[in-house]
Order: sequence, then C-alpha cells, then structure tokens
Amino acid sequence: MSCMELVREDLRDESAGASNLKFNERIKKLQSGGRKIHHLGFGQSPFPIPSFAQDELKKYAHVGEYLPVAGLPALREAACKLHQTHDDLTNITADDVIMGPGSKELIYQVMNIIAGDVILLSPTWTTYAPQARLARKQTFVIRTSFEDGWKLTTDGLNKKFEEEQIKDGSLIILCNPDNPTGASYTPEEFRKLSEAFRKHKMLVLSDEIYSRLSFNEDHVSMAKYYPEGTILSSGISKWASCGGWRLGYLIFPPQLKNLREVLAGAASQTYTTVSAPIQHAAIRLLAFDEEGKSYARHCSRILKTLGEHCCRKLREVGVKVHMSRSGYYIFPDFEIMRESLKRVGIETGAKMCDKMLEQTSVALMPGGPHYLHPPEALTVRLCYVNFDGTQALRASEEIGLNQPLTEDFLREYCASTVEAIKLIADWVTKVQQGA
Repeated sequence: MSCMELVREDLRDESAGASNLKFNERIKKLQSGGRKIHHLGFGQSPFPIPSFAQDELKKYAHVGEYLPVAGLPALREAACKLHQTHDDLTNITADDVIMGPGSKELIYQVMNIIAGDVILLSPTWTTYAPQARLARKQTFVIRTSFEDGWKLTTDGLNKKFEEEQIKDGSLIILCNPDNPTGASYTPEEFRKLSEAFRKHKMLVLSDEIYSRLSFNEDHVSMAKYYPEGTILSSGISKWASCGGWRLGYLIFPPQLKNLREVLAGAASQTYTTVSAPIQHAAIRLLAFDEEGKSYARHCSRILKTLGEHCCRKLREVGVKVHMSRSGYYIFPDFEIMRESLKRVGIETGAKMCDKMLEQTSVALMPGGPHYLHPPEALTVRLCYVNFDGTQALRASEEIGLNQPLTEDFLREYCASTVEAIKLIADWVTKVQQGA
C-alpha cells in the first residue's frame, strides 16, 4: 500500500494546506533569498499588539492549569457585553459563548457537528471550502457579482434552493465584513436576507472577525436580524492584532442551546481549552475600554485612508474596485486588461498575477478557484498591510483622532504600499499600451 493510499480519497489534494498560508510562505522564501517584493497577498495585521494586552499576558504567564472548556466565565462575560453594547444583541448571555483556539477551529467544529449541508459564497475566504471537505459536507456555492457589491442577495439565495436539493437546517457562512472583498451588509439587506433564511430553515454562521475595524463604526450583525438562527463568530486576531495568540469565540442564540452543548462536547474531545494565560489576558481586550477603542480607531482610520488611496489609484487606470468597509482587503477586477493580456497568452487570474510579480515585484493572490471564483476571472485579493504598523500607529496617535490623515502621512508611513499601488497602476497602463 502506498503512503497516499492511507489518505481518504477526497482529501488527497489537501496536502498543500491553506492556500493563503502556502502563498505567503512562497513569497517569504523569495524575499529571504534577497529579492525585494511588495507583498500585498497576505492578510495579517501590521500593527503591534496593544501594550496593555502584552502587560496582561506577562501578568498571567505563570498560570498553567486547564480552564473550563467553554472558556473563563469572566472572558465569556466580556465577549457577551461587547456584543450587547456594540451590536445591540440583547438576547445573549455569557452561557451562550464558547471560546476556542482561533475562530477558524470553531468554524470547522460547527461544520463537523451539523446534520445539514454547507452553503458558501463565491468569492469567499479560502478556508471554508476545505473545512467543509474535511467535515465531509455537501457544499453548494452561490455566485455573487461586482454589481451587487460581492454580497449575497435574496434572489441568489432563493434561486440556489430552487436549483438544488438542499437539506433543511443547512449552514450558510457569511463573512461580514468580508474577506476577500471588504464588503459589509446594511440593515435593510439583512432584513431581507433574514426572511429568506427563515423561509429555508437555515443556520447562519456570521464570521465577524473584522467588525471592530469598521471604518465608519457602523458594523451591523446578522445576529440582530436573525437572532434565532445565527451563530456569531469573532475573535482578537484582526482588530487587536493577536493572530498568533489563537483565541476566537462563538456566540450561539439560546434557541441553539443543544447545538452549543454538542460543540462544547466536541471541543472537550479535541482541543480541550484555550491557553490559560491567553484567556486571562484577553479579558482586558474584550472589555473594549477607552484604551482598546482608541487603539482600534487609530488602526481602522489608517487602513481606511490607505484603502481609499489604493482604490482611487486603481480606478484612475480603469480597474474596477469597491472600497472596503472594514479590514485589510479590496478585491480589484482587472477585466479592462483582458484583451491586452490575451494577446500575450494570459487568460487566467493566476497567470496575470505571475506576470505582475515577474514584471513589477508586486505579489498579489489571484481571486480565482481558491476563493471559489472562476479561474478566468481577472480578480485579485489585495491586502494593503505591507507597511510598518508600529510607526504608523505611533504617528496617528501623535496627530490625534480629531485630525484627518493626509496623503503625506501615507507617503511617509505607508510608503511600501503606496509604491506597490503605483507599480500596479503603471503596469496596467503599459500592458494596455502594448509595452
């Protein structure tokens, strides 16, 4: 028997691992070999972990005992109050919260225990579909469009149910604010979608990991409009820059108590609990006090100002792109280049990104199959975070929140990203001119 024969047939193409992590490792290897590359392909916070959180972690570094499977009661209470206060979720209590080693693990656990199918959007985050395969779930994909802002519509949802035999109680995953597109939903959009979710007897997993970075502080949670069927997923990896701490959480509505209890049982048999020092330190983060809010506002306004710059410069050369509403991403569409690229034998987003890397030293991840999007789509996920976040954050704090950030600020503190966008825009122009 060969080694590969030991692997489940449906997983024999999974050995490469998460596509975004693999792409990041590839670019890092090129950089370590001495090549200067503007890396716009990996979504990791550029900012330092808040100093107050670092101090809390040091304070609890000696704690080594196992903590409750669902998490410290004080931590679950902090998460509950955060969403009660900022998302107007009045139906939840600390008992509805489960902590885990990152929201990614918890999302997989949900897929693994449900009886229904999994419904994903196109484009969507690279991990959802592989997780569904690991959990042996039938997966259905709903295409979204640039014209609809890359967002799910009731028409698109209803059409999928008309076309396919989808089980009652199936799970749809909404990333809001979205990775890879930066899209966010409005109250009216959620009101309409909630009616469709009820009609089709659906579960919704609302991945809101970027919510506290909302540029206009106007994040809307699906859990407010479909409270009985929405599981909210969040954590500290994005707004608090603690990706390596691996702490995320789920908030179940009281109506899904049995599902929460089964997930807690699965957690006890798999990851057991989250690191004790991390949980203690995260209580202060999830308290989201004035220091935490100030940190998040400075980070989000830097990202907003830089994102607007990226969109403006790309639009000037004809690239279609929606401005992000939160987080690190935009999802540009280079369709304007299709005929020019076709003349030199390039007809997929992946080949376009390879050529761009070769000719400009800008690394972008193609927005194709890894995002459940067609390979011929000339879309990319652009992460505008390749700058020194420590210096940018310090400068923003010195300027103060009452003063806007300027183009001069971007040129000084986000120079690498500004340069990369200029290289992309110049490349688009040259290719179209046949240069």
